[in-house]
Amino acid sequence: MIKFGDNNEIISEESYRTILVGLQRGSNITDSMDELEGLAEAVNAEVLGRMVQNLERPNSATFIGKGKVEELAEMCENMEADTAIFNDELSGMQIRNLEDSLGVRVIDRTILILDIFASRATSREGKLQVELAQLKYRMPRLLGFGKALSRLGGGIGTRGPGEKKLETDRRHIERRIDDIRAELIQIQGTRRTQRSKREKAEIPLIAIVGYTNSGKSALMNRFLEINEKQDKSVFEKDMLFATLDTAQRRIKLDSNHEFILIDTVGFISKLPHALVNAFKATLDEVTFADLIFHVADVSSEACDFHITVTNRVLDEIGAGKAPQVLVYNKIDKLAEIPITAGGKDSVFISAKYGHNIDELIEIIKEKLFFGMITTTLLIPYEKGNISSYLRENTKVLSAEYLEEGTKIIAELSAPDYKRFSEYEIGK
Repeated sequence: MIKFGDNNEIISEESYRTILVGLQRGSNITDSMDELEGLAEAVNAEVLGRMVQNLERPNSATFIGKGKVEELAEMCENMEADTAIFNDELSGMQIRNLEDSLGVRVIDRTILILDIFASRATSREGKLQVELAQLKYRMPRLLGFGKALSRLGGGIGTRGPGEKKLETDRRHIERRIDDIRAELIQIQGTRRTQRSKREKAEIPLIAIVGYTNSGKSALMNRFLEINEKQDKSVFEKDMLFATLDTAQRRIKLDSNHEFILIDTVGFISKLPHALVNAFKATLDEVTFADLIFHVADVSSEACDFHITVTNRVLDEIGAGKAPQVLVYNKIDKLAEIPITAGGKDSVFISAKYGHNIDELIEIIKEKLFFGMITTTLLIPYEKGNISSYLRENTKVLSAEYLEEGTKIIAELSAPDYKRFSEYEIGK
């Protein structure tokens, strides 16, 4: 079993020898299988080979056809594999039948992703969300997991509640699910309160989303460095799902404009529904965003595939129609750096080295703060109603009480600027 330290670094590991198995039903699944290999390597599995079968519909008993099961069993024996990882979600019966026929541990894509999430979650909310997804996934598969979970020792798919499955009956799982949901509701209540305060203060929200390992956390840290807030940087590493927990940071631009920047869990194709549902409360923040930075690794051959996957997940959580800027990251890995960005809705950057971050900042100003006028007003004390209006309805950057009145520096819309222009003074 892989063990991770405080910063998610692997401190001890055990290797798995595995064969990847996929079912191709019409469209090519090469990108998806490459992705599966990356996921397998994330848990230190040594990928010995692949088997892909063209089949119109899965076999209800063994997912792949009977002949392919025999061929796979021979591959496992000849290559001395100890694990077979399937690129789709399997039923409990399919897992049991395959393990009986193959003589090796059988893992599906969902178990693999849940296992990675279980090893990377750090916050209380993240751990609860992953455990909830694990329990909901395993509930209908108790029969199929019986044999696999009776084995001693660890392995892929045995982290978290799986290690105690033999002592856990269905009613106990249901009670635990109810307990987790209740605790998550409390956490969500706190988030709603924070969101309400932010909206009252009229601070815009930018959500960073994208395929896992596209450089989202690196972009967050680049903005924190610009703000000289390196002490609040988030964990980043060149690995799948390096961070799971949503991070929020307040960012101030040189124009005094402020916004909240949030970093979210990375997306992946065939993201398990149990995980999407468990993380929906966290991802809800994306649906409230005033602007979305969709970060894509432009150096990846599968860049277009990653963009499609991310847009699909955004649609699934109800954020597909939010204003979006496509941020092509990692241009430092390209042989030729694009000369210009793709217009107002896209930009080519290197979050790692800071290339073209200034272009991204200009996009932020244009999309979030366009038409706002920063002005200095001197409001006589007898016009207290105007001071109150400005505090309640505009973004007040500072207020100073002078002998002749209140000096207020604020951002005003064009109508408000015209309305109060008689009180404008030099800075």
